[in-house]
Amino acid sequence: MRINNKYNIHKEGYKIILVTIALLLLMNIAANFIQSMSSFRVFFGIVSLMFFGFVVAFFRIPFRIFNQHNDQIIAPADGKVVVIEEVEEPEYFKDKRIQVSIFMSPTNVHVNRNPIAGEVKYVRYHPGKYLVAWHPKSSTKNERYTVVVGNDQVSILTRQIAGKLARRIVNYLKVGEDVEQCEEFGFIKFGSRVDLFLPLNTVIHTKLKDKVKGGVTIIGTIPQKN
Repeated sequence: MRINNKYNIHKEGYKIILVTIALLLLMNIAANFIQSMSSFRVFFGIVSLMFFGFVVAFFRIPFRIFNQHNDQIIAPADGKVVVIEEVEEPEYFKDKRIQVSIFMSPTNVHVNRNPIAGEVKYVRYHPGKYLVAWHPKSSTKNERYTVVVGNDQVSILTRQIAGKLARRIVNYLKVGEDVEQCEEFGFIKFGSRVDLFLPLNTVIHTKLKDKVKGGVTIIGTIPQKN
């Protein structure tokens, strides 16, 4: 069991939050000069605070007790399950896999976490388009990072996909390094999607439209080798 025992702000948000503070201060100062009505200044100030709160909340890392089980695949992201289907995975495995896709709205926690522990076998960045994240072709057409982590039991491909609003994907992994299950491996900004490609004999525990939590929800169980 691994515990994130305090509420944090993600490091990817520091610069954006500081810029937001500066811009909102300047806009509120300008509003005071342009508009003399006190009611307008109060309204503008409230809207500014709400927007600032949204930006801070987007980069939050909440308190969470993580699931860590050698035979289980844990959700790599917060969001809604939008795809569970058998597909051909052409980039790395080049065979049939079960695809489980999680759509992350702007209100979700956007930290990405390793679904299993193991060695990083493959990392590749793909430039691409910015189709809406739930579009069927976003998995192969959008800007994305593909990562494969493997251990003695299984290898899993995880794909971070940019959405219509997400214009930056961050990935911290390097080929050859060992990673822990539920450990942070990346971050996607402002609405996105994460795909998992699992062996066909994986026992899936989630269903379409389920809301999952990264590092907590069990996506599936890895069958034991004979």
